[in-house]
Amino acid sequence: MKNIAFLSLIMFLSTSVFSQEPATLVNPFIGTTNYGATYPGAVVPHGMVSVVPFNVTPHKGNEYSNTNSWCSNPYVYNNKWMTGFTHVNLSGVGCPDLGSIIVMPTTGELNVDVNEYGTTISNEKAIPGCYSTKLDRYNIKAEVTATTRSGLSRFTFPEGKANILLDLGHGLTNESGAHIKRVSENEIEGYKLLGTFCYNSHAVMPVYFVVRIKRDNMESGYWKFQNKLPGARHNWSSTSDTYKLYTKYNKELSGEKIGTYFSFDAHEGEQVEVQVGVSYVSIDNARENLDAEQTNLSFEQIKQNAFDYWNTELKVVEVEGGTKDDKVMFYTALYHLLLHPNILQDVNGQYPAMESNAILNVDNEERYTVFSLWDTYRTVHPLMSLLYPDKQLNMVRSMVDMYKESGWLPKWEIYGRESHVMEGDPALVVIADTYRRGLTDFDVETAYEAMLKHANTIEDNFIRHDNEFYLKEHYIPFVKDYDNSVSQALELYVADYNLSLMAGAMGDKATQKKAYQRSLGYRKYFDKDYNLLRPVTEDGKYMEGFDPVQGENFQPVHGFHEGTSWQYSFAVPHDVKGLMRQMGGKNKFVQQLNKCFKDSLFDMSNEPDMAYPFLFNYASGSEWRTQKQVHDCIRRYYKNSPDGLPGNDDTGTLSAWLIYSMMGIYPVCPGDMNYTLSSPVFDKITIHLNKDIYNKEQIVIEAQRRSADDIYIKEIKINDRPYNRYFISHKDLIENGNVKFKLGSSPK
Repeated sequence: MKNIAFLSLIMFLSTSVFSQEPATLVNPFIGTTNYGATYPGAVVPHGMVSVVPFNVTPHKGNEYSNTNSWCSNPYVYNNKWMTGFTHVNLSGVGCPDLGSIIVMPTTGELNVDVNEYGTTISNEKAIPGCYSTKLDRYNIKAEVTATTRSGLSRFTFPEGKANILLDLGHGLTNESGAHIKRVSENEIEGYKLLGTFCYNSHAVMPVYFVVRIKRDNMESGYWKFQNKLPGARHNWSSTSDTYKLYTKYNKELSGEKIGTYFSFDAHEGEQVEVQVGVSYVSIDNARENLDAEQTNLSFEQIKQNAFDYWNTELKVVEVEGGTKDDKVMFYTALYHLLLHPNILQDVNGQYPAMESNAILNVDNEERYTVFSLWDTYRTVHPLMSLLYPDKQLNMVRSMVDMYKESGWLPKWEIYGRESHVMEGDPALVVIADTYRRGLTDFDVETAYEAMLKHANTIEDNFIRHDNEFYLKEHYIPFVKDYDNSVSQALELYVADYNLSLMAGAMGDKATQKKAYQRSLGYRKYFDKDYNLLRPVTEDGKYMEGFDPVQGENFQPVHGFHEGTSWQYSFAVPHDVKGLMRQMGGKNKFVQQLNKCFKDSLFDMSNEPDMAYPFLFNYASGSEWRTQKQVHDCIRRYYKNSPDGLPGNDDTGTLSAWLIYSMMGIYPVCPGDMNYTLSSPVFDKITIHLNKDIYNKEQIVIEAQRRSADDIYIKEIKINDRPYNRYFISHKDLIENGNVKFKLGSSPK
């Protein structure tokens, strides 16, 4: 009996320890509704491939879908009508693209019409690296997993006629056209055209694939939707305005709505696996990627490898205390942080060069893609520098290489193409911030050359349009209705502030001075009558008809992009004290900032105002308001549920905000090496540092509290010594390594 009891205890302890493994605390369904635009599909960190249920196919009369209009993600939680599993996807973005190479299992007579073969799904489950569901109509169990460059699906069929469809005619991309070729009775190769992200018609790229069905004795063929023939020809044709099956033609096929099918007689419980390899270079590379990453591995082995990979990456931070939901929110945010940017190079090192047809090669490092820099410069890249500095270095190297290949640093780059989404010159911020955090192992001289080109080029500036006026007057004028003039200028101010910092490090005092002077141009927009920023015309006058709340709920607005003047007027993180003086001093600054929260003028999903809760720390005596607002934002906008993000995650930006906020530190202004402090959610946070880069093993942040209501800071200690500031430098945080908070339930 004692032995049995001892074994039971060991099993319980093992289960308890395993249940706290960080990958077990991830809920991939967080953010899959409320416009979070995340997905629950199978993917590994920074994976090129993600296998995701595609349940947003527009379907006339479909009661299971609410995405017949705008949808930028392949999956929405409250949709239950799915039409397959897509293999290339974006997470948290605001524009549709990718969502292609869709594999769908069915039963019964072959039907290749996407408007007819869909099904509801149930019993959905997701963990890092694996997703499973039941396809109700067909009684098929579907399980999917992934490697970095390939996907693997396992379908368990009932007895009877079975089909596996490869659909290349649908997806989220705004491009059309594909090509397929049968290699053998169970293998298809080809490519699909992707791109036009956020409707930039030049941001186009092909994705190459190899699809392999791990089964013999199958019938196979192609399909293509035939356009309606004119006049009487329509009546004479049996395939006009419908899907045509190619059952005897087995060479190559090109077109828009095309696909291929495999049909067979399944026995009860038969499991059929579908392998998909992907490359952005060539079909041969897609096959090489697939063979290199899946050969001699079972579905269960690949699934376990993916889970272990996630677990290893997530262990960089350990948290203790808080609720179970707190831990799930935290580790899911860390999971979302690591979805983008993505690996671009194939297993042989090849990748498509930026804005060119060249195929280049990278050795012993990663080439990254999908740089949503307007979003990610604020939180993602500073956090990557702290938690995963080796990855961040490779990301900066990728950005500098893009300059070498195309002549420009990226702004919103996607698979080797520039989409020009949003404002500013964010690459300068990322490079300067990374450099100042001590991560200097990249081509600094070339990076600085690129920064100067961005800032000083007047004619045909690929990034800073209308740069001549800005360089002379230090602001961008309002010249037409609904322009984004103030938003664009505010982003350039942050970029130029970082250019000034970088110039100082490079010994370029002239640029340091000029760039810093430009960064203070926001003062031209400041209207003391409103204590807000207001568009200004070319002759230096305020725009007439100013409405400080115009732009709510994405309505058109003069001078600002996707937001109101309220959501932009504090967005000068490099000169908060200067803004305070513009507003008439500390008290008026606090009053105006407090009004933003009290009157619901703050938008948690809007990047320019996401630092607002931390700005009270700049007004001595009001730091308690930061602690209150940060905790309020965490509890109000983040949840352990599908609607648990306040809006588009923007390739991890909102998730990174949550990670920082739950740890009690935040980089208000990237480039400025000071973190501002708030009260942590957890009792203890241990950050395991990359010792090769930081020469330190860990940072420990602790909070002493009596109850969950204790959110107000009573005392701060650094290495057990009293600390009376609400800011700590990146260098001091790493070198000292231990921050302790004593918390209470009231601000006084």
